[in-house]
Amino acid sequence: MQEKGQMNLSRIKALAQKEFIQILRDYRSLGMAFAIPVLLLTLFGYALTLDVDHVSLAVWDQDRTSLSRDFLLNFNNSPYFKITGYYDTYAQIEKRINNNQAVLALVIPRDFSQLLRSRHTASVQLIVDGSDSNTASIAIGYADAIISVYNKRLIASAMGRQGVVFAEPLQLRPRVWFNEDLKSKNFIVPGLIGVIMTIIAALLTSLTVSREWERGTMEQLISTPMKSGELIIGKFIPYFVIGIIDVLIAVAMAKFVFQIPFRGSAPLFFFLSSLFLTGVLCWGILISVVMKNQLMANQVAFITTFLPAFLLSGFAFPLSNMPRPIEIMTHVIPARYFVTISKGIYLKGVGLEVLWSQVLFLTAFSAVMIFLAMKKFKKTVA
Repeated sequence: MQEKGQMNLSRIKALAQKEFIQILRDYRSLGMAFAIPVLLLTLFGYALTLDVDHVSLAVWDQDRTSLSRDFLLNFNNSPYFKITGYYDTYAQIEKRINNNQAVLALVIPRDFSQLLRSRHTASVQLIVDGSDSNTASIAIGYADAIISVYNKRLIASAMGRQGVVFAEPLQLRPRVWFNEDLKSKNFIVPGLIGVIMTIIAALLTSLTVSREWERGTMEQLISTPMKSGELIIGKFIPYFVIGIIDVLIAVAMAKFVFQIPFRGSAPLFFFLSSLFLTGVLCWGILISVVMKNQLMANQVAFITTFLPAFLLSGFAFPLSNMPRPIEIMTHVIPARYFVTISKGIYLKGVGLEVLWSQVLFLTAFSAVMIFLAMKKFKKTVA
């Protein structure tokens, strides 16, 4: 087969039309493409609850006294918190939370020690990233428990010195950002969109080339003037259209069924969804080219997409809670980056100024998958 010259759009169009007809005739695959997203969104959106056991904490100590440092030791020595840094402005705290580098921020007022020494109640602000409602709820509970123990210690100390008791030395005032009602569905559904896209895209395209080999029609395609790049693109287009429809279905369900807030840019979200979808679709095509067997291709696609996307993307389990080697491994999981993008745009309303590193990875991932799919197919048909 000749590989020289420019691609012929009419040949790509003809193959895409053939692929559309084949998809429409295969009602089982078509049903899977549209039924599975609805089923997964419904099941996980309503049924899934999550547990966490570790929380990152940013600190702004405006008091900077021995008393405030003693108070912070309660968080620093707790196995439930990890202080990630000390800051001087709300802007610095907001940046840490927007970049997922802190779940909580503790703000100690300037008159903290003065109020405690004068037997008045001191209010400490706790800023909470509510985009992960389950983590936020548990983190507030952890912080409240520490405050309660600290209060009892202060009261006991005051009684021992002067016999004077003040009812509530320290008061915690949580302030939840991004998911004020701490609803778990607000956290689950945006991440689930990325997981569903990964599964559906890879599973559908993993059968497209292997099906041609099993049916004996690949030799007919090879004998035509069609180039390998044209064949890959022609098979890519119908599934890309299906994938975009799935994204539209997911976004519509998120808004009208689950009432998930969408605070970011819709064009940016759909553009990045298309970028991610391109990479995952080409990954499925690559699997199909290599395996040449529908059953084997389907199994490989499931193992390399569903399990990593569900377990290692940050959708279901906080990445910071994982063992260090596993956490390092998650950096090669594309779904990790899209889940971060989806939650960031949905709940925090952030843009490229925050998500640029995730976008760079998805761009590189898509480019590599396109290159490998075309290169491997050339070798196969040579």
